[in-house]
Amino acid sequence: MNGVHDMGGMQGFGPVTPEENEPVFHADWERRILALTLAMGAPGGWNLDISRHARETLPPADYLSLSYYEIWVAALEKLMLERGLVTEEELADGKMRVPPKQVQRVLHKDDIAPSLANGAPVDRPAQAPARYGIGEHVRARTINPTGHTRMPRYVRGHVGTITRVHGCHVLPDAHAHGLGERPHWLYAVSFSARDLWGEEAGPRDHVHVDLWEPYLDPA
Repeated sequence: MNGVHDMGGMQGFGPVTPEENEPVFHADWERRILALTLAMGAPGGWNLDISRHARETLPPADYLSLSYYEIWVAALEKLMLERGLVTEEELADGKMRVPPKQVQRVLHKDDIAPSLANGAPVDRPAQAPARYGIGEHVRARTINPTGHTRMPRYVRGHVGTITRVHGCHVLPDAHAHGLGERPHWLYAVSFSARDLWGEEAGPRDHVHVDLWEPYLDPA
């Protein structure tokens, strides 16, 4: 979707200034929110793409005014409310008012370390040959989906070159909406910075974006 979260190339937000020696967490509550978000994915029944979509569908004013992990909190509350795991009143004061909902899966303490170590691979066996190969020119499709997508706005309509073929991977556009994994080939595509940003960009600079096959047409 064309939400406020897709900020690549947008102006007026000031320069990106990385914090030197930035810690992983700036406060203990951020560490707890990360843990809680990961743990709630099991009983909540959502996946990574659903979680991302919840964050990007927050009201724009909230998204811009909240810190990184405050956005995670707001999205987690949204997901829990949608699935009946909590009520507005319970969120307001932290007091349970209704019996716990029966869930199919719970992440137990002993499962956490193995789960994090193994991760959640999203590569899948190929069902058809890759349409494109390294060195081929492709054009990112001009689309304006109302749902989740991983193709940033600033590359849509532009021509790039395939620099790597990653294999078949779960398609986020479907996975975020409970439509199955629908794996497709995933490519690294290199775009000239001048094609994207104009003559003020460095003539030798390139932007590399990972894009799924349904995002691309032959150039």
